[in-house]
Amino acid sequence: MEQDLSRIGVSLPENLLGKFDEIITKRGYSSRSEGIRDAIRSYIRYYDWMSEVEGERIGILSMSYDHSQRGLVNSLLDLEHEFSAITRSAVHVHISHDECMEVVILRGEGKDVRAMAERVMAQKGVKNVKLTTIRPGQEV
Repeated sequence: MEQDLSRIGVSLPENLLGKFDEIITKRGYSSRSEGIRDAIRSYIRYYDWMSEVEGERIGILSMSYDHSQRGLVNSLLDLEHEFSAITRSAVHVHISHDECMEVVILRGEGKDVRAMAERVMAQKGVKNVKLTTIRPGQEV
């Protein structure tokens, strides 16, 4: 259990905070702080899991993003080309006027799959990124 607490300030868009408040209320958290601590723990677990992605992998990288973000579409295309050795396919879906979803199928060394996912996550305007991987031949 954490004992030494640090107080931080975070700026969030109102709609994001509103949705977060709805979720923590539905899940029964006693405070925003509890919900934020849980979300951070989950983020750390996901980061740790991604750090262990190694060896031959088949991956599905899904993302949603604001296509009106200046330069983002070109940056994402550049990444797909930079990682063309592991990119097998990509599907692009228009969700709304400004929001798109893309699913990229990857196959290659886990460190390369992870590197592409991390580079996508770092792009300004990318809202959600999820990487799922399996080892080829692994029973699911």
